[in-house]
Amino acid sequence: MNAIHQQVFDILNRMGIEYGFVEHPAVYTIEEMEQLPIDNREAIAKNLFIRDDKKKRYFIIVLQKEKTVNLKSLRQGLNCRPLSFASEEDLHRYLNLNKGAVTPLGILNDETRRVEVVIDQDILQFNQVGVHPNDNTATIWLRPQDLEAVIKSRGNKICYIEI
Repeated sequence: MNAIHQQVFDILNRMGIEYGFVEHPAVYTIEEMEQLPIDNREAIAKNLFIRDDKKKRYFIIVLQKEKTVNLKSLRQGLNCRPLSFASEEDLHRYLNLNKGAVTPLGILNDETRRVEVVIDQDILQFNQVGVHPNDNTATIWLRPQDLEAVIKSRGNKICYIEI
């Protein structure tokens, strides 16, 4: 466990949120994550960091790992300008995360509350969802409702949509 993980654990513990934790080699893609010998792999979330074309709105998209996102359809669901993937520089600037470590828990680093979290409503079918604890060398397991509570406690916008 490293200092980045500990920061996340401290927040979860203060909120009384139960969680599981597994360390693993660094992974950068869902395909790499699939190769790891960890339980409950089906509930690992895929996370994308996107922005609108004017860089006014930034989003973390949380969805089931086997799904893909149509940015045009997502744009309509979010009622926003055209969407594209945000740069690594923006990822670091707003969430203090590195490539491969995109996670909804990145909002813990979002001092300006600029990033909105968009969760695929199908994530709610899982008892627990697996996300990185702000780096890609571990996975943390928590209930989707607890993930929502963390996001709301930070003041970031959150919504559920069908992806």
